[in-house]
Amino acid sequence: MKKMILCAICAICGFTTANAQKFGHVNAQEIIQAMPEFTKARADIEALTKTYETELKSLQDELQKKAEAYEKEQATLPANIKERREKELQDMYQKIQQTYQDNQQALAKEQSEKMQAIQAKVIDAIKQVGQAGNYVYIMDIAGGVPYISSTLSTDVTAEVKKKLGL
Repeated sequence: MKKMILCAICAICGFTTANAQKFGHVNAQEIIQAMPEFTKARADIEALTKTYETELKSLQDELQKKAEAYEKEQATLPANIKERREKELQDMYQKIQQTYQDNQQALAKEQSEKMQAIQAKVIDAIKQVGQAGNYVYIMDIAGGVPYISSTLSTDVTAEVKKKLGL
């Protein structure tokens, strides 16, 4: 009976080591930052940001000029014109606020769309490396994994970069 149990344990241990599982880790942030698509996306977002800033500055300058003109004429204007000009200034101020909010939303959307495409490409490359290397899983260390054993887990960052042509 003891021999049978011992044989069963040896068989289980042999089966487990024969089917050794491979684990990998990758630094996706490093890969993304090395991609030309990321550099282009960042440049596109910066250019769009400058465009929006220029538009907003133009609106603010226009408001400033009208406010200064109103202040100079305010004492001599009839009440109905004063009221109308104050309403115009308030409307311009609200338009500037709305433009700022719209621009921020548009920037966030543009950045999200560009990054999703880049991340999808990296994830696809990680999956291909994982399947080709028969990995059980590949963890992204950029996600804040507190510890990864370098003896039990293989860094596949270079393989993923190679797969992406970097």
